[in-house]
Amino acid sequence: MKHISASLIFLLVLAGNLVSAGPGDQNKLTMRATQLTRQMAQKTPLNEGQYVKVRQLNMRLLAEVQAAQARFANDLVALDKELAEVQTRYEWDLATILWPRQMMAYTQAKADLMAFSNR
Repeated sequence: MKHISASLIFLLVLAGNLVSAGPGDQNKLTMRATQLTRQMAQKTPLNEGQYVKVRQLNMRLLAEVQAAQARFANDLVALDKELAEVQTRYEWDLATILWPRQMMAYTQAKADLMAFSNR
């Protein structure tokens, strides 16, 4: 359970403050996806094709997190479960885009962030 909670914290940190974005506010999601992709590109250098694919994946991640937050606002257990599933899909898809060395860098950055959040 602690692993899931830590992973959810990581996912929410990546997703940023989506609560302020309304359901129709695509521009904020697009800007946040670009920002997130740039941050990832600093940790795991991406080529141009990877950058485009990761940005699209980040757009989907942010949209799914926002939808889950809206759908399960009154049920935190269901929200945790849904966010865990979103993160699993995200990381599975990310692994198909990144090279093994890049995936290791992403995993390390995530571990560092989770270790920091547990202090």
